[in-house]
Amino acid sequence: MHYRTLGNSGAVVSTFALGTMTFGAEADEATSHAIIDDYLESGGNLIDTADVYSRGVSEKIIGSWLVAHPTDSEQVVIATKARFTMGDGRNDLGTSRRHLGRALDASLRRLGVEQIDLYQMHAWDAVTPLQETLRFLDDAVRSGKIAYYGFSNFLGWQLTKAVHVARANGFTPPVTLQPQYSLLVREIESEIVPACQDANIGLLPWSPLAGGWLTGKYQRDADPTGATRLGEDPKRGMEAWAPRNKQERTWRILDTVKEIAKAKGVNPGQVSLAWLEAQPAVTSVILGVRNTDQLVDNLGATSVEFTADELKRLDEVSAPVVSDYPYGAAGADQRHRAIDVSD
Repeated sequence: MHYRTLGNSGAVVSTFALGTMTFGAEADEATSHAIIDDYLESGGNLIDTADVYSRGVSEKIIGSWLVAHPTDSEQVVIATKARFTMGDGRNDLGTSRRHLGRALDASLRRLGVEQIDLYQMHAWDAVTPLQETLRFLDDAVRSGKIAYYGFSNFLGWQLTKAVHVARANGFTPPVTLQPQYSLLVREIESEIVPACQDANIGLLPWSPLAGGWLTGKYQRDADPTGATRLGEDPKRGMEAWAPRNKQERTWRILDTVKEIAKAKGVNPGQVSLAWLEAQPAVTSVILGVRNTDQLVDNLGATSVEFTADELKRLDEVSAPVVSDYPYGAAGADQRHRAIDVSD
């Protein structure tokens, strides 16, 4: 396992985090505890959850594990989120001081801890003034309820605005951003990654295997079946089968990943995860698993090392499709200039 600082903080975390959206949904408590055990044994130390995962059950499962492992729990970095609906009232969602105050206390109770290491806003809230949210987070840091805070699913301008509003008001700055990112989904490189690099904010990518696509389990034009996410639900959100199956880019990426995996004696998922771990600004890649076998398989990515040519092949075949301006070659060339260092 490799380690990096948690964004611009001084906390050290493993470059592969354990995502727990499956806890309480696709993995029962015993299975979830076994996953945590194996993850820590492998050297991992960052566990990511959210209040909305199974309506608080994921946090409760993690909390029961922490109680049963008092020594190991001291070494774990716990991250959770708030923003989405947790009740039927008009104020049971969002990033207002009112909602976040109740949401944070509820997460602390479910997890059974006095402080949450990383508290993340699960998405942008267009209703609540940003200064109100950031003031609450600064107060939570100063009171000791949270150690650090970050965001999830923010756009580049939203992240940059938050950084500068915090700076202008003397608030504690954010340390991380959690976006969707993978070989199949690289659009964040146009604005979001540069915004993170500019503010020294660490990326915590979710869906690094694109809902199972990058494991190589699916075949071109063959409808998925069996106990897989798309086999159970082929219309599953952004990962849906039909739209990606129609894109030639999808299969070019998968063919290249499989070729490199075969040459290295590993599997396609491990190649895909290792590529993401190597990307600029990435702090820790979030792994979402249903069982311990999937966890062990994913963590095989820690041993994958690429040649310069292999990285180039992966970068080129997965390059995001953008218009020539402002994110294509013409726009990129306009934003940069060479310095003549000759005499």
